[in-house]
Amino acid sequence: PGRPRPRERPGRTVSAGPIRPAPSRDLDDPTEIAEMVRRFYQDVAQDDLLGPVFNDVAEVDWAEHLPKLTRFRCRALLGIEGYRGNPFRAHADIHARSPFTLAHFERWLELFHDTLELGWVGPNTDRALELAANVAAVHSHQLVGRSPAGIHS
Repeated sequence: PGRPRPRERPGRTVSAGPIRPAPSRDLDDPTEIAEMVRRFYQDVAQDDLLGPVFNDVAEVDWAEHLPKLTRFRCRALLGIEGYRGNPFRAHADIHARSPFTLAHFERWLELFHDTLELGWVGPNTDRALELAANVAAVHSHQLVGRSPAGIHS
């Protein structure tokens, strides 16, 4: 009694922490999308599995990359022009230097889901989750020959 219960998801337990208010915002404007991208990639950069890929192999310049990722998400979710690039080619170049595994894609999706679950709710949030699952499925299938569990390319 008195201690908050951890939130649970099948196969996973999240540690008890401060009680957070339920998300009430959707990813329906560029400011919200930029904040989501910032939070998500902050976690990615510090992750034991993904951090070395982004920081050491890809040597991501976050000051340049975060705005580009925000433009990608704004185009996908809001139809706002401005993103130029080929995400698959960029990932294939990294894969050639240090091969991805299925675990990389599964962890990326897990962190993405956690970020959105803690911060946003609504139709665009749902679309963002579907888009992430699709991108992970296609890229992992093309690069490692398999898609994360429960996701089909």
